[in-house]
Amino acid sequence: MAQTGKSIKRNLISKANTTIVIVTAGACFVVVFSLIASITLVGQFKYQNKVISAKREARDTVKKDIEAAKQLTSSYQAFTSTSQNVLGGDPNGTGSQDGDNAKIILDALPAKYDFPAMATSLEKILSNQSVTIRSIAGTDDVLNTANASTSASPQAIAMPFKISVTGNYDSVHNVLKALESSIRPMDIQIVSLSGSQAEISMEVTAQTYYQPGKDLKISTKIVQSGKTTTKTTAKVAQ
Repeated sequence: MAQTGKSIKRNLISKANTTIVIVTAGACFVVVFSLIASITLVGQFKYQNKVISAKREARDTVKKDIEAAKQLTSSYQAFTSTSQNVLGGDPNGTGSQDGDNAKIILDALPAKYDFPAMATSLEKILSNQSVTIRSIAGTDDVLNTANASTSASPQAIAMPFKISVTGNYDSVHNVLKALESSIRPMDIQIVSLSGSQAEISMEVTAQTYYQPGKDLKISTKIVQSGKTTTKTTAKVAQ
């Protein structure tokens, strides 16, 4: 009976030890799981804050762009609806000084390389000065300038040309004045004169410009945390 009592006691102690081991292991598992879960949740919390912050920034940028677009539309309408254009002409007329302001500005600094249009403009300027046009020369370099695409900060690109005219002193002088006062920017580089006051031959080497359009890009911002990636897209006026 004594031996049996000892065996029962040992069994009870063994069961108690097993229970303690199981409880301890379970507690360790819960603690480790809680730590890992806490670290993961903290990481997700930080990441979600980054995403929310980026989306708020994108939202604010879009709101600013919308307001800027409204102001630009209003300013454009006011600029083109004047009763007299910037040259003092009729916005609805067809004369050399007529046309709305938007058309005049586009003619002043076109967005594309167009040598034939420039030659036509020069011919019109020269024809109004009572001179004989001998030649209007230049390089139709449209193929080499095809890569001048739009960008966030476009730069003016030169379009060189050379004209040759004959006329009296006043008419030749008026040609230079007309080029200087043209709505298109004219950079006169060389002027060569020959002949008498009654008939002067003049050659002018100069250049005008065109400027590719300004690009309004849509930028994409990537917010990344570990292996998780979120893309936030917003219109950015540059």
